[in-house]
Amino acid sequence: MDDFLWRAALGGIGMALIAAPLGCFVVWQRMAYFGETIAHAGLLGVAFGLLLQMNVTVGVFIAALLVALGLRLVERHSPLAKDTALGLLAHVVLAVGLIVTSQFQALQVDMMGLLFGDILAISTLDVFMVFGGLIVIWGLIFYLWQDLLTVSLDRELALAEGINVDRTQLLFSIAMAATVALAMKFVGLLLVTAMLIIPAAGAMNFARTPEQMVVVTGVISSLSVIAGLLASLYFDIPTGPAIVVAMAMLFLLSSFFKPR
Repeated sequence: MDDFLWRAALGGIGMALIAAPLGCFVVWQRMAYFGETIAHAGLLGVAFGLLLQMNVTVGVFIAALLVALGLRLVERHSPLAKDTALGLLAHVVLAVGLIVTSQFQALQVDMMGLLFGDILAISTLDVFMVFGGLIVIWGLIFYLWQDLLTVSLDRELALAEGINVDRTQLLFSIAMAATVALAMKFVGLLLVTAMLIIPAAGAMNFARTPEQMVVVTGVISSLSVIAGLLASLYFDIPTGPAIVVAMAMLFLLSSFFKPR
């Protein structure tokens, strides 16, 4: 295998392992639109990074985090239903991001890479960043594990047990923003939500405990990365979408299994 394929495989598997526990909590809390809105905010982050002449990944992280915090406020104080408010913000953020980024001539050339990723073009530094992020995010999830499970089960129960729900959700939002920023180069801003949701949904048909579901989600995601890379190599198709299609196929296969 060429070096770029090794980098793509290692980086993709690392990204899959980062997304696995976060995707499980997104599915448990029915937060699919929440994840999508944060991902769409990445376009604003790209423009933010270009305007301030800073690293684009840092700009994406800052924008995703600010939108995540804003979504938490909307969720708590808006009279709209949660799914309605999230759907509205998701599309508004995407539209504004596309308008702003279209003003940068240099970015227009790589708009497809921005939206759908280019895992074959990642560098060795990107791989190290992913595994550094893996250590930090998994450490954070391990620290918050029980609190996040309780919040996912019932917010009122979590408050009654003395859990600082706002702090827990803030740290989870930080982890989500970091994941979106890291995933931009791998599967793109439009497909990162699929990487969070589809493997976790498939793992529900195998797992009997939350811990098992995280492990199975990581396995499904990793297998999808490898299958997507092979499909891209042999059939000359875009790698990011190929990975998502592989996830969807494994999800369909998982539907034939029922949890005991």
